[in-house]
Amino acid sequence: MGFGGISIWQLLIILLIVVMLFGTKKLRGMGSDLGGAVKGFKKALNSEDDKDDEKDSGKAELKADSVEQRNLESDLEKSKHKQS
Repeated sequence: MGFGGISIWQLLIILLIVVMLFGTKKLRGMGSDLGGAVKGFKKALNSEDDKDDEKDSGKAELKADSVEQRNLESDLEKSKHKQS
């Protein structure tokens, strides 16, 4: 038994028929096109992950900047009250 009830010999016969129908050059071209598509898909997924990471780090920086700004403002108000 092979894959799902198909024996090895049946798979070889199907492979032989496919090669005779399309030819090795066309099959090679289809394989390289498929490989390029998968590579592009992975690259797009990785770039989306990188963009998400950059957005998250940018939000963290903005949050830290706003906290720092609030601390500076409160220090200024404290110094104004001390001077008064």
